[in-house]
Amino acid sequence: MITSSVVTVASPATTADIQEHVVRMIDDILTSLPSPESLSAEDRRSVIARYTAVLEGNFIYWMTGAYLAVKSDAARAKIIENLREEVRDAHPLMMRRFAVAARAVPTEADTLAVQQNLTRVRLFIGRLSPVATVVSMAFFEGFIQRFMPFLAELARLQGSSEMQYTDVHGVCDIEHTEELYRALEAEMVLTDDAVGNVLQGAEILRALVTDIVYGPRPADRFDPKAAISVN
Repeated sequence: MITSSVVTVASPATTADIQEHVVRMIDDILTSLPSPESLSAEDRRSVIARYTAVLEGNFIYWMTGAYLAVKSDAARAKIIENLREEVRDAHPLMMRRFAVAARAVPTEADTLAVQQNLTRVRLFIGRLSPVATVVSMAFFEGFIQRFMPFLAELARLQGSSEMQYTDVHGVCDIEHTEELYRALEAEMVLTDDAVGNVLQGAEILRALVTDIVYGPRPADRFDPKAAISVN
């Protein structure tokens, strides 16, 4: 199971400090992943379906939120290029093809399984906190890039050979992650975000990743009232 310990960054924080913590968070997730071969066909389907339910209709919204949040021209330039690629190359369509080929189109149950923490991410993005939002996107881009071999293997074991989504994101997200850390450096010169909060979005996203991989715990089933808090 993916651990969910609270991560703090010492003050004054640097981009390198934050990146080190984010990489550690991603390492923690990846070392906790189950072996694809140990999962049942339904478990494999569910992971792909929950991932699709999160990514297909939300990632561009999250990155748009980052674009609206940042203050520096340098950060805007790097984020808009990421958005341009997502739209120009129809990445949500790649995601849909991947899910269809793996027979893992999200069901209502798959959507509800991620709804609580997905709602928390949406509300967090809505705060438009410059540094914290860029950190959260750097975390997620870094995670996606390293998660692709696992996701591709799940699909292969499901009998799929449609790997455009995983092939593309296993490569392009390396550059996207590097660009986001450059954007972070530009934002940290201008922002007044509290240092202790810069990892909040990444922590919420880590909880969402846990839902994707394992499904929610019974106590975490979707509750609209509970979902309104991002704390």
